[in-house]
Amino acid sequence: MLRIDERSAAASAGCDTPLIACCNVSKVYRMGSQEVHALRNVSVEFRRGEMTAIMGPSGSGKSTMMNLIGALDVPTSGSLLIEGRDLAGMKSDELADLRNESIGFVFQQFNLLSRASALTNVKLPLRYARQPVPDIEARAAECLKLVGLGDRMDHRPMQLSGGQQQRVAIARALAGSPSIVLADEPTGALDSKTTTEIMQLLTDLSAQGITVILVTHEADVAAYASRRIYFRDGEIERDERSSA
Repeated sequence: MLRIDERSAAASAGCDTPLIACCNVSKVYRMGSQEVHALRNVSVEFRRGEMTAIMGPSGSGKSTMMNLIGALDVPTSGSLLIEGRDLAGMKSDELADLRNESIGFVFQQFNLLSRASALTNVKLPLRYARQPVPDIEARAAECLKLVGLGDRMDHRPMQLSGGQQQRVAIARALAGSPSIVLADEPTGALDSKTTTEIMQLLTDLSAQGITVILVTHEADVAAYASRRIYFRDGEIERDERSSA
């Protein structure tokens, strides 16, 4: 059974405060004399161990929301707290530290180094971690074993199936023991059988205390999440939770 790092699991124990708290968050992009309002006064919270699917049509604001939660951008107005730290006023190096310490990213196209082994791909973020990892190679190997690729560590991406490449990407996201995993269309390049395997893997992570937030257009993928948030025109249209 998949087991996450003890530090991530321990962080979720007995904590009812929101891991992520957005209050009246707006994001405005200026293009010359024009203003594009990507988000409009969005207030939403995410708790530890919660698995949420963010949905909505193109231009609805869902990708902007993910960029803000991922500390890749900051709000134009409002407050966005991640583990109690407000992104407002953070410098670029502070945002980078937050990403390295708390957030793992999984992308649709895997974003692996094509000439590097699976092990090297997973080791990469550990080299930039603020807190030194005593044995980077051991940690990377552990994460690959967690996602079922203990026998594929020396394989390059071109030697792996699409599902195996996404597992490498998930192992890389887990390497720094994040409290949050953000997945952007994580099954968009996969067949239905592999989609089921990847979504079960993300569900297992959520069950063990990692907050998983994914963007998807697919209703069958969103069905794995215990919560679904629908964006439209920069606002939350619906926020639904599955019945127990």
